[in-house]
Formats: sequence, structure tokens, C-alpha cells
Amino acid sequence: MSYTPPAAFQTRPDLLGTFGMTASTHWLATASAQAVLERGGNAFDAAVAGAFVLQVVEPHLNGPGGDMTGIFTTAAQPSVPVVLVGQGAAPAAATIGHYRAEGLELVPGSGALAAAVPGAVDAWFLLLRDHGTWELDQVLEFAIGYARDGHPVLERVCATIQNVSDLFRAHWPTSAALWMPDGRVPSAGDIITNEAWALTLDRLIAAGAGESTREARIDATRREWGGGFVAGELSAFSAVPHRHSSGTDHAGVLTVADMADFSATTEPATSALFRGHTIAKTGPWGSGPVLLQMLTILEGFDDDHLDPSTALGAHTILEAEKLAMADREAYYGDVEVPMEYLLSAGYAAERRALITGTASHEVRPGVVPGFTAFLPPLRTEYLPPALDALGGDVSSAGVGEPTVSPLGEMRGDTCHIDVVDRWGNMISATPSGGWLQSSPTVPGVGFCLGSRLQMAWLEEGSPSTLSPGRRPRTTLTPTLVLRDGLPVTALGSPGGDQQDQWQLLYLLRTIVGGYSPQQAIDAPSLHTTSFPGSFWPRTWTPGGSVVEDRLGEEVITDLERRGHQILRSGGWSLGRLSSVTKNHRTGVLSAAANPRGAQGYAAGR
Repeated sequence: MSYTPPAAFQTRPDLLGTFGMTASTHWLATASAQAVLERGGNAFDAAVAGAFVLQVVEPHLNGPGGDMTGIFTTAAQPSVPVVLVGQGAAPAAATIGHYRAEGLELVPGSGALAAAVPGAVDAWFLLLRDHGTWELDQVLEFAIGYARDGHPVLERVCATIQNVSDLFRAHWPTSAALWMPDGRVPSAGDIITNEAWALTLDRLIAAGAGESTREARIDATRREWGGGFVAGELSAFSAVPHRHSSGTDHAGVLTVADMADFSATTEPATSALFRGHTIAKTGPWGSGPVLLQMLTILEGFDDDHLDPSTALGAHTILEAEKLAMADREAYYGDVEVPMEYLLSAGYAAERRALITGTASHEVRPGVVPGFTAFLPPLRTEYLPPALDALGGDVSSAGVGEPTVSPLGEMRGDTCHIDVVDRWGNMISATPSGGWLQSSPTVPGVGFCLGSRLQMAWLEEGSPSTLSPGRRPRTTLTPTLVLRDGLPVTALGSPGGDQQDQWQLLYLLRTIVGGYSPQQAIDAPSLHTTSFPGSFWPRTWTPGGSVVEDRLGEEVITDLERRGHQILRSGGWSLGRLSSVTKNHRTGVLSAAANPRGAQGYAAGR
């Protein structure tokens, strides 16, 4: 049994071909990655090229000072999904005692105290070294060109700069110098440049020029990034006190030694079966397995309960999401996590039995033998004293919020790219952090530090308690789907805590509902906010659900009757999904991208 998507759901065609496909959150990144495929590069060359372009053209969503996670399979080993770990750890001096001594009870949402060790750049270099074929200068040519020669700036970038323009003028003058040339906020379509970042990339490439092999040249560049001039500039600049989202000034704690100690890695994926498909994700040091828990809970329902476009389906899905997210908060982190138990059929049945016809307004983690569930502070509102004295205005705090604000405004904090090539290599990757509103721009390198540490608690006893050398539990969570041992789909979405919730809808609609990828992306979306958020100030909405109006009045009214606290977000506002697929029987490749925000783009042939 399946449910049929209305034809009106599809805004653009599913692209079909046999040569190669790319989909991302910005057309220039998609075009750059596709150009690499056209010139003989493989999916990994293309993904790296596109990712560095995303840092330039979506600076409000990601940057070189941020982090990334990816998941991929190679043509040589198609049945083995591999996770690319570009999530840096907390610096050595990032202790609870230090933050408490600074007068903080939460890790700030912006400013250098929120910075983990930048991990994205080294991870992309590692991927290129081990699985790409191109030289580093070839791959970075696109990003260097857009940084040095300029590109037409997005309206959303301009709106973000406008939102933090007072902060830039008053407290972050180096950011004002880069993003507000001549003292004004740029207008959509203006050509903007970042010569400092272009020069940084030139210097990184030059660091490997004397080596005899491609791999050695990339390794030399990695050493320069982690222990050379970039690390020195970041450490020295962040040590100068500056304004944080708390409304108070602090110095960062990142050092050259912290940078040098980090090296990106790869590891096996965590996976679960759903309706004959293997869903592969990151480990529980990130949020990835929460999607697997959602699916194991929903596996026990019939198809009528799995249609997000009906009241019964939407209710069931929202309740499953709440249970999985509660377990994420209680058990996930860069520590020992009982993942086998959390994904077991018996545990899923226990959790499934908690779903009734009424919406839950509680955070309900399960009981795991030998483990103590952590319940964080459950604040529905929070305002630091310093900001309270300023009248409670957080609009200029520079905080990296989830993709949709409480008012349904699309803001975004992340980007995404998927690539599949004609040889069968496939990758899904979600870069984020280091966005222009994270912390002051470091003028010597042309970018700022990230703010991923805001996802760590300053309370003892949590699996995600702030601890030196421990990775914060990232929300970055790309997905790879395999069928009969072969990769069939790479997908992902920006969106903070919503990433796996929106990807869940895509999987249900394509695997159970028979939707095409583009139809699944276009269909009305929804998610729950009934759990503590990962982003500062880490509040929650008991029983909260955010829905697109296109879900329909009848369905929304039914959800309200069941007790869901509904926030209507507009018609086209939730999710920025993209995907690429491969049909191994026919050899046909496909790509699809999100129409919301008029920014995501797919290309291929």
C-alpha cells in the first residue's frame, strides 16, 4: 500500500541522466561542482569544489571557520558507507569552570567562546587527498575566483548583514569592514569580494608547491592550515575580548596547539533498516542516529500512519520525532552511547507504545539499562541579565539560529551539497558554522570562527557537557540510502534541529508513498519544537509543532484538536532539502533541489 502525491506538489522536474548529477543550496556551487564533473573530475573533486564555493557565496550559512559532516560511498566499495568527520573538538581551555568564571550559565551563541576547533577545511582536504583525483589548485579555482573577482550577493546575505549591522558598527569593526564596505549594507545583486580569503587560499596552495606527489602537496597544505599562519591569526585575534551573544565581552580560548591537534577522520556509518532500505548516518557524537530512531519507531506502523500530508500521519510522525529527540538529549554525545540498544526492535516497540491519539507536551527519554538519562534545563524563555538590561533585544546578538525563526522567517544557518558521478561515487555533505554572524571577522584570513560549542551544556552529567577535547553534539546530519547493498540516494538539508525531521518526511514519501525526489522535496513540511533546542538560548516549546499552511486547514485543525501547539510558517518556508539518486538497474541518475527561498539548484545530464 502507498499514498499518491498530487501532481501540483512538483515545482520543477526531477533531472534525469547518466553522466553525473549535483544538487546544492546555491546555484553557483552546483554549477561549479558540475563543471568539475564535465572536466573529468569525480564526485569527490566536485563536492570539494562546490563546498569551497558555498563558503564564499553563502557566508551567512557557513564559512572556513566552521565544521562539516559528510557520508559517501566509492565506486570501488559501493556497499560501504563512510562518514567524513569534520567536526572539531572543544579547545583545551574550554572548561565549565572557565565559562562559569566568566559569568555565563550557557555557552554563548556567538563570539569566540562558542568556537570549537574549525574542522571543515581539513575534512575537505582529507576527502580530496584520499578519494579525489584533481590537484588542490584546480579544485579551489572556483572559490578563489568568486572571492577575488566577486559574485552577486544574495538577498538573504544582505538581510543577515542588516540584522547585525549595529553589532558590527559598535563591537565588530573588522566584520563591518568586510561586509559593509563604505559603511553601508550591500544590496541584493551587488558584487562583493573577499580578497583576504582568496589570498589565504593562495598561501595554503603554495605551502604544498614543493612536494613531489598530489597527496604530499595536500598534506603540506593541511599542516599549514592547522599549524601555520591561519592558526596563528585565529588564535591571536580571538584572544582579544569582544562582544558575545550574552551581551558581555569575553576573549576566546582557541590556541595554535588546539588547531594543530585536530585532524579530520573517517569512520564507519551507523545504520538501520527501514522497509528494505539501509539508512546510513553519522555516529551519536552527532545527531545522525536520531533519524534512525524515528524510523525504527515508525517501522511498526502501517502505511496509513506514515503519510505526512494527513492528520493521522502528521500526528504519528510528530510524536515519534519527540521521542527520538528526547533520547538524543538524554544519551547522545562524544561519549559511550548505547546505540545498539536505542536502535533495537524491542526498544522501538516500547517507545512506539507511548504514542497515543493526543500530543505529548513532555520530554520523555527512554530507560536504558546501565545508563542515566540526562534531562537539561527546560526553559521556555531565556534572556541573559546583560541583554535584559538592554531591553531584551537579541536581534543584533549575531546568533546562529535554526533555519526558521519562531515567526516562520527563513534565515538559515547551514548549507548542503550532494553529488553522484558516472562511475558510481556518491556523497552527501552538510557544511555549516563560521557564518558571518558567528564572531568578528579575522582580517588576516578573511573569515571568522564558528559557534558549534553552543550545543554543549555547562551542567555536569550530560553526554554533551562541555569538556576539553570533546566534540559538541553537532546538528549536521547528511544521509545516504542503500538498497540491496548499493547506494541509491544521497540527501540532506540545512535546518539545525529540523534537519533529520525534514529528511524523515522525504524518506517516508519516497520509500512508502512512492513520491519522486522532487515531489517529496516540494510537498508540505512540518516539524516539532517540543524538545530543548541545540542553539542558544536553548529553549523549547512544549507540544510545539511548526507547519506549512499548505498542509491544509482540515489537517491543521485536527492536529490542534489533538493538542499540538501549532505555529503556521507560511506556504513555502520549511526545509531546504536536496538529493541525488542512482537506479542501479537502469543506470539512470537523478537530482532534485528545494524551491523554497529560490536559491537551491540541481544540475546534471
